[in-house]
Amino acid sequence: MPYDPEKHDRQSMRLPGWDYRRPAAYFVTTCAHNRMCLFGAVVRGRMVLNPLGDIVAEEWHRTEQVRDNVVLDAFVVMPNHVHGIIVITADGTGADRDGNASSGPSDANRRRDSSPMNPYGDHPHRTFGGAVAGSLSTIMRQFKSMVTKRINRRRDTPGAPVWQRNFYEHIVRNRQDLNRIRTYIRQNPARWQEDRHHPDG
Repeated sequence: MPYDPEKHDRQSMRLPGWDYRRPAAYFVTTCAHNRMCLFGAVVRGRMVLNPLGDIVAEEWHRTEQVRDNVVLDAFVVMPNHVHGIIVITADGTGADRDGNASSGPSDANRRRDSSPMNPYGDHPHRTFGGAVAGSLSTIMRQFKSMVTKRINRRRDTPGAPVWQRNFYEHIVRNRQDLNRIRTYIRQNPARWQEDRHHPDG
C-alpha cells in the first residue's frame, strides 16, 4: 500500500512483533499541543520559522549528532507539526540514507492499529516509563523533551505542554516509498492551506 498522508497521519501503522530499534527508515509526524501554530508561519508557500521553530529544527538536527546509529533524511517544521524521516542504522556509520538499512515489513505483515504508542509489548529492554533503549519511541521522546524544556525556558512557562502526547510513524518499505515520502515532506509548506493540520481546516 503506498504512503497516503490522509491515512497514515491519522493512525500509526504498528507492526506486531516489530522491534522499533531495528535498522530501518521511519517516517514520523508529531504535532504541537492542541495543534497550536507555535513554530512559525507559511508565507507564499515557504515555511518561515520563528524562534520557537528554530529550537525545533536545532533539536531535530541534534538527534543525529548525539546518536551514532541515527541518520536524518528529509524533514520539515510546519506551523504546528513536524514531519521527518529517521534512519536507524545497523552499525552507526550513517551510511544508509536511502532507507536500505533494513528491508521494511511486507504489506502482508502490516495491520492497522489505532494505538499510536507503545508498540513494543513485553520487551526485555524496556526502561522505566515504557520506553525501549535505542528505540524510535525513545528517540522521539528525547527530541520532544529537549524542545519542550528549551521552549518553556524561553517563554518562561515551566511545565507547559508543547507537544501532543503521541507521535505517528510509518516504516519505509523501499526506495519508491522513501521517494514518495520525501516529496510529500518537501511539498508540505506549499500545500499548507490544504493540510489537515491547518487550523482553518
